[in-house]
Amino acid sequence: MANKSVFASIKGRLLPAADTLNAAGAPAYTLTDAHALAQVAMTGTFGETFYQDPMQELSRTLALANRVDASFLAKTAIYVRKNGHMKDMPAFLLAALAGRDPVLFCAAFGRVVDNGRMLRTFVQIMRSGQTGRKSLGSAPKRMVSVWLNEASDRALLQANVGNDPSLADVIKMVHPKPASPAREALFAWIIGKPCDVALLPSQLQDYLWFKETGRGAVPDVPFQMLTQLPLTPKHWGQIAKNASWQMTRMNLNTFQRHGVLEMRNIRRLVAARLRDPALIAKARVFPYQLMTAYQALSPEIPEEIREALHDAMELSVANVPVLPGQVVICPDVSGSMSGAVTGYRKGATTATRFVDVAALVAAAILRRNPSATVLPFELTVRDTRLEPRDTILTNAARLADEWGGGTNCAAPLDWLLERGRNPDLVIMVSDNQSWAHAQAGNRGTLMMQRWEVLKRRNANARLVCIDIAPYGTTQAPEREDVLNIGGFSDTVFDQIAAFAAGTLGAAHWVGRINETEL
Repeated sequence: MANKSVFASIKGRLLPAADTLNAAGAPAYTLTDAHALAQVAMTGTFGETFYQDPMQELSRTLALANRVDASFLAKTAIYVRKNGHMKDMPAFLLAALAGRDPVLFCAAFGRVVDNGRMLRTFVQIMRSGQTGRKSLGSAPKRMVSVWLNEASDRALLQANVGNDPSLADVIKMVHPKPASPAREALFAWIIGKPCDVALLPSQLQDYLWFKETGRGAVPDVPFQMLTQLPLTPKHWGQIAKNASWQMTRMNLNTFQRHGVLEMRNIRRLVAARLRDPALIAKARVFPYQLMTAYQALSPEIPEEIREALHDAMELSVANVPVLPGQVVICPDVSGSMSGAVTGYRKGATTATRFVDVAALVAAAILRRNPSATVLPFELTVRDTRLEPRDTILTNAARLADEWGGGTNCAAPLDWLLERGRNPDLVIMVSDNQSWAHAQAGNRGTLMMQRWEVLKRRNANARLVCIDIAPYGTTQAPEREDVLNIGGFSDTVFDQIAAFAAGTLGAAHWVGRINETEL
């Protein structure tokens, strides 16, 4: 008889063989081109990460963009802007689309380029030549010109903040034909040419007067236009009154330095703004951006403002679902999760790490599902006790403090199997770069081997793998009981709820993107 240890019958379904290596050099599964593009588009920022430099990410993204159907490329660009709130990536996909299908490009342009920063980013990417051409071309030039004429005066003033390229550079590049004398005057002022000041927007006229005389109320113009002027604490108070939600979040320390938060009425106004549900929704804020704001607070920031950020965090994840059955959440706290979630970019690197985002997702789900089990893992599961009634920021910080060690995505499943636990839903939040205990052969990844054992205990169990880094492989391939989804916006919670309820559809996440209308 043949050796039984080699030729023993495999119980249960035959596992798919791992068909690639991940960035850590261990067995993994590839995603379809469409799925891989969606994953990198929802997580990629063209910054340096633990396993990848920006040019590697760019090359892989462009290759995927050129391989998928042009309509899916257009839908992905729209989806990651509207649902993922991404910036550089949708502009890059739009630039790639411009060279493939001008009609689809024009259809997608206005839904991706929805503000001046996105316009300048798109032009920057096109002019870089990284998508295959350095000139804008007729269709992109036409759409940029349309945007410049149809944008509001305030949108143009906001777009006029920033360089490389500046809005003046863009105007000189496309030579838009002004739609009105007022727009002609504004274009001229932006590019530094003489103009009829009386035709400029009223808020810009107010700014020019205030800049020249220092008298009157602080003009209602973008914050960055005012910061170089000699402002008094009273002026700063007016700026805080007029600030948008995002500007408030990003300038709390600035307001504190200028004495704004010492003014009781302004402090109350700022706190109320930060916790306003409608403003939070309108700002399309990432939950991790609130974490970043909280982490960056100076010690002098009043407790009232700190509490408002806690409230804002609770509101920003209001769509976290109440999930049925036994739920297990597994945030990856290994060493490769230590990188900045935006990647390393000189002068623009966030303090928030991948491990912070994983911890935040786990804490948010626990908040709505207090009976859930949280298993932070690296090589093994860390013994960490969380209180479901604590705030999301408090629990997230506690989890993130567990950071360090190698990566073994099978560790939480081993923990469950050893204790005879049979959960209904397991949610992994990781960069998917599992390498510890990697095994050769055709039996799939170690994580999938453990998942199959758990499935024999609970045939209805489901696995969600939330990938928060742009590497493009997975430890668990897509199938009816496994969902792979990328990103760190609150959109992932909607997908988890639909998947847990069995209403997501056979195509899972890619199917949702394909539902985007062009």
